[in-house]
Amino acid sequence: MNTFPDLAHALRRSAELKEELVAFGEGRAFERFLAPLLAEAAGPEGALDEATAINVIDRFLLEYRLPDGGTVADRFVTGRTALSEADRQAVLGWRDPVEGLFEVRGKDGECLHLLNLLDDLEYRTYTNAGRSAFRSVTKRGFLGARLIPLATVSGAWLVSGVMSFYPRAAASEIAAAALDLATSQPDLVFRNQEKVEQGWRSMREDRVAFAEFFGSDELILAPQEAEDRINAYYRHKREVAAGQRPGPTRGKRRPDPDLPLFTLPPELMDSDTVGVIYDQVDGLNFYADYGSLLDLFANPDLAGRKHHQDLLRTYLREETITPLPISRLAAEHPQNVDTVFRRLLRQPGFTWSEHGDALLRRRKPWYYESEPRPGVSVIGDRLSELLRVRPR
Repeated sequence: MNTFPDLAHALRRSAELKEELVAFGEGRAFERFLAPLLAEAAGPEGALDEATAINVIDRFLLEYRLPDGGTVADRFVTGRTALSEADRQAVLGWRDPVEGLFEVRGKDGECLHLLNLLDDLEYRTYTNAGRSAFRSVTKRGFLGARLIPLATVSGAWLVSGVMSFYPRAAASEIAAAALDLATSQPDLVFRNQEKVEQGWRSMREDRVAFAEFFGSDELILAPQEAEDRINAYYRHKREVAAGQRPGPTRGKRRPDPDLPLFTLPPELMDSDTVGVIYDQVDGLNFYADYGSLLDLFANPDLAGRKHHQDLLRTYLREETITPLPISRLAAEHPQNVDTVFRRLLRQPGFTWSEHGDALLRRRKPWYYESEPRPGVSVIGDRLSELLRVRPR
């Protein structure tokens, strides 16, 4: 006998649980966390439409990290001791929603077959708001939506929050938005393990090309020179790619007016030097005043100077800086690294070989707690097709 609840029961129970979770999360216990998020979404004019408010609340319930590191969904499950184990697992499964821009591949009764343009995976999707919620959705149109797993129904997903439907005619705009999300939030792409593997391969190839172009995987340049040379590299890559395409453009060097220019962040433009490192794991990164940091490791007498001490402390403290630059300089200057850190930390017994790894893990736990991801996003075939189609 089949012991799993049927689809109708699963939809009904998910609706009940979500309603309870919303009421719980909108309670006074969480008001001080939710109110600022709603105010930010409303903007300076205080205008907040219902759909935006619902989506802000939905993200807050499932993903917002409370001071103890848990989510509202975690607190809900902990506080509802009467929940069945199936209900507990259903709510906990919602904490990792799939957010994306989806193409509607087909409709099958109360089910939508969606292709996520970001991770290139298909999702069999339902709603607990009734069939009318999908009435205006047509094949080959697009949805902006967040999906959560529909517990107990294998391979089924549920719309969470408010979805937005776009007609087929909006394909070029949707493709551009999907590309922007894929590059700015690569974790949305890397839900697909195949894309992770493709990303690593692509990054390794790009790193080799970078090192061949510059003669090294590490550069120390003035900020403006860094911008100019990185843009020269990207132009070179585009020209090489154009020269490899079949057809009448082979071998021709034509400027691409759509090629975006690389620009350094303003805080790096104020630096004396910028370090450019293309690492096999961390990818391509840029570091402020890296030349001064290199001088410190090359000449440990500089460890007594406030400027160099403050710089190294910044590299240790900032969450935007991975352990890479310190690890790399320590490996390149093994005869000096102990002296540098003994003076900085005022610990005469410090040795990099014994204590260096523990120091970095203590200062940058976030780096070691997360799984490495390639620094190159890989877009799917369908998104590539949509990007090649010019609007009429």
